[in-house]
Amino acid sequence: MAQLELWMQALVAFMQANQEWAVPIVFLIAFCECVAILSWLVPATVFFTAFGAVAGVSGLNLVPLAIAAAAGAGFGFWVSYWAGLVLGPRIDDYWPFNKNPQMLVRGHAFFEKWGVASILIGHFFGPLRAVVAIVAGIVRMPFWPFQIANWLASMAWGFALIYGGGTLAEMVKQGGWLPR
Repeated sequence: MAQLELWMQALVAFMQANQEWAVPIVFLIAFCECVAILSWLVPATVFFTAFGAVAGVSGLNLVPLAIAAAAGAGFGFWVSYWAGLVLGPRIDDYWPFNKNPQMLVRGHAFFEKWGVASILIGHFFGPLRAVVAIVAGIVRMPFWPFQIANWLASMAWGFALIYGGGTLAEMVKQGGWLPR
């Protein structure tokens, strides 16, 4: 875990020094975080919280970064949904689901209980993020309800992490968050 934190710190430092790369990197990390399977390898929530704070304090424009995070998340969930549609129930033949079949069982149970809301909730909870969109595809959730929930949640997720973290860091830096 310490190595991962060092890597994240290095990436944040690189993005500070090379701001023209910030938007594409944020998009790519959000995309990977929201694609089933890749989400286990990319700890984007930690990254976005740290980067949002650094971006806010350093005066970067947070809106394009939040939009990039939202777009990456939305497209990542869409790819996972598509994979569920294409592969259907035989997805459990593939890694990591064949090694841990309970992931799909729990994801399916959560989806059955919450329906469209599971897509909204899934963006904000790592273990669900990894499976809820793929389960939506497997059970053939209608396209438009999935996409509406996906893009609403993606925008909320991207703006909460990047814009919220950056704005909070700006307030802390200026001392404006304490009552006087």
